[in-house]
Amino acid sequence: MVSGSEEVPRHVCPAGMDGATVQALGLLSQALETAQRARGRLYDFHQLIGGADRMVGEAVKALREAGRGEQADLVEREVQGADVLQGADVLMWTLQVVEAYDDGYHRRLTERERLVREALADGVDHIAEVGMNKRGQTR
Repeated sequence: MVSGSEEVPRHVCPAGMDGATVQALGLLSQALETAQRARGRLYDFHQLIGGADRMVGEAVKALREAGRGEQADLVEREVQGADVLQGADVLMWTLQVVEAYDDGYHRRLTERERLVREALADGVDHIAEVGMNKRGQTR
């Protein structure tokens, strides 16, 4: 915590922490960062499919205007607004895919990474990266 004008260093490795633990925390942090990137890709997927579905709607309208009602009906019935994941037990819209990831794997990883970091490093994050930066700095 900050008291007065005194600033507590945020990325200081706790005294006595061994290199193997620093490395393990670094790997866990890297895993979380990668999972964050995957989460972003899911949002990309969600937004891209939404755009594609709007274009499908435009195509349905264009098919009707071209006098191709049967084909418009087929595309509208089978594609427009359809679930993107279909299996024996799964029907999901893209937003549900994002929500399932957020509520499942992403939340578990985020919470467990924090718990492990609090237990082993007093909550200090990016210890491994700070070590790499310090070793790479020119004096």
